Formats: sequence, C-alpha cells, structure tokens
Amino acid sequence: QVQLVESGGGLVQPGGSLRLSCAVSGSMFSIYAMGWYRQAPGKKRELVAGMSSGISTNYADSVKGRFTISRDNAKNTAYLQMNSLKPEDTAVYYCNAKVIGTEYWGQGTQVTVSS
Repeated sequence: QVQLVESGGGLVQPGGSLRLSCAVSGSMFSIYAMGWYRQAPGKKRELVAGMSSGISTNYADSVKGRFTISRDNAKNTAYLQMNSLKPEDTAVYYCNAKVIGTEYWGQGTQVTVSS
C-alpha cells in the first residue's frame, strides 16, 4: 500500500511563506503525477497545483505567481512552496499521487494564515 505523508503546515502571518512536503512510500514515485489540493471549511476540495511525472505544471488561478510545486525523485518527495500567503489560503492541504487507474491521498496538513 502506497502511503503519502504531508508535513510543513502551520500558522503563518499574511505575507509569510511555508513549504509543504509530501513523502511517498514505495519505488514508483517517479511515474506518479503529483498534486496538491486544499479544502477550506464548508468548501469543496480544490486543486491548487499539479505536476506531471515530467516537468509540466499547472496552478489554480488564485495561487499563480505565489505557489510553486516541485518534486525530488531521488527523495520520493513532492513540495509546495507557498509565498505571499493570504488569509484565504487557510485550508487543509492534501497531497495526491496518480498513475493510470489509481490515485493515493495523504492525511492532510493544516495551513492557517492569520495575524
């Protein structure tokens, strides 16, 4: 069973930065498309950033220019660098790994942006 473990969430002031990490178990990490999703209270889960098994990336309009998704295949880890954080970025952030016909989710990490 593939496991995804997120870390790096926390409380940050508006304008601050956080880097989320997603460690993925197993030996297939390099072929997974990776994604970061978030879900705020009372809202649907939404895609924040995605990255193919290569270098192709895509971002939600609300985070373009502020967030950057990356991956280190040698470490089986995906990252989400979040800069210029806003209160509306407050949510539980989830890591997702996809390969044809299968996807896996992490348990989520809370990000709170507040002064």
